[in-house]
Amino acid sequence: MKHIALLTFILIFNFSFAQKKELRKAQKLYDTGDISGASQLLLENQSILENADKKVKPNYDFLRGKIAQNNKDFQDAFDLFVSLKEVVSIKEEVAQQLNLLSADIVNSAIDDNGNGDFKSSTEKLYLAYMIDPELNADYLYYAASSAVNAEMFDVALNYYIELKDKNYTGIVTKYFVTEVDSGEETEVSESEYNLYKKSKSYENHREESTPSRFPEIVKNIALIHAQLGDKDKAMAAVQEARLADPNDLNLILTEANIYIELGEKSKFQDLMNEAIAQDPENANLYYNLAVVTSDLGEKEAARSYYEKAIELDPAYENAYMNLVALILEQEQEIVEQMNSLGTSKADNAKYDALKTDREELYKECVPILKSLIEIGANQDAVKTLMNIYGTLGDNEGYKEMKGLLKN
Repeated sequence: MKHIALLTFILIFNFSFAQKKELRKAQKLYDTGDISGASQLLLENQSILENADKKVKPNYDFLRGKIAQNNKDFQDAFDLFVSLKEVVSIKEEVAQQLNLLSADIVNSAIDDNGNGDFKSSTEKLYLAYMIDPELNADYLYYAASSAVNAEMFDVALNYYIELKDKNYTGIVTKYFVTEVDSGEETEVSESEYNLYKKSKSYENHREESTPSRFPEIVKNIALIHAQLGDKDKAMAAVQEARLADPNDLNLILTEANIYIELGEKSKFQDLMNEAIAQDPENANLYYNLAVVTSDLGEKEAARSYYEKAIELDPAYENAYMNLVALILEQEQEIVEQMNSLGTSKADNAKYDALKTDREELYKECVPILKSLIEIGANQDAVKTLMNIYGTLGDNEGYKEMKGLLKN
């Protein structure tokens, strides 16, 4: 009996020794960069390594995971590493490898995005998120965006809802310092910032928070519901968020934008007025309100909004151009009346009066276009003013605008 027990011990010892020996050889090949050789050796010894003892098996699976990672078999690597997270003997190494895996997955997803393979990018970014759902919530946000690009709307919706349920904002604090000698402001890391605050070589230390992504997430949830044909859920998504913070300007604008998507221009108009009450110095709000008000046929109100946008932001080029277009909309009715007239004396008199009205429209646009051209020689403005000068018979003005176009 003693002889049999000793023989059994020797067999077990030799078997365990063989496992460790082959695993060390594979690890050595991996460490020298021979990934293919390491993979082949593990495959040849799969029968003994798959049944390895508790001390050897985790290291075998860990090496398999690293090989899978090198071969970009990210899901296999993830599954293997996650199964090893609680193995005490290699816990620290696994945690470090998961961080490396996360970086590799994200870099590969970026490549996929650049190549237009949004589906693959979505899957990889979500996998990177799953490595650490608390720290990697940004990857879930980007996965949702890629899913939209891939037109995987159901997937994107689930991701955005998950972000909303997590109260994810994506807000990041940025740090800036100004070098005393050069006067140049530079963005630095938090640790550098804390260090530079103690240095006399830097001044004007400041922190800046990036905008919250939460309103965008709510908006996207609503827009995807609308895309999928569920308008009730679309509006419910925004209104739920606004209940929590009814005065949040971004959420007001989000609800307004959804109404535009749904073709509800009057409700958009109401919400834009609400937004202006929150931020009365915002030229962009007046501009957007002007566009929709014009579409609703309220031309005088639209004009006043364009003029207010220009007053608040004298360099707002689109506001100038839209104001000119709004004024010139009246020309079509005048031209139609002119073309409908006959050749009687009374008709000729009406024609002359209408021609004068048309010229007055053009003259009204001249100072607006000149102001716009002074900002930066807007080519569309130059062409429009050149045509107006041509119609009015202003040869000097026409030549001046023609010269600007050439230059």
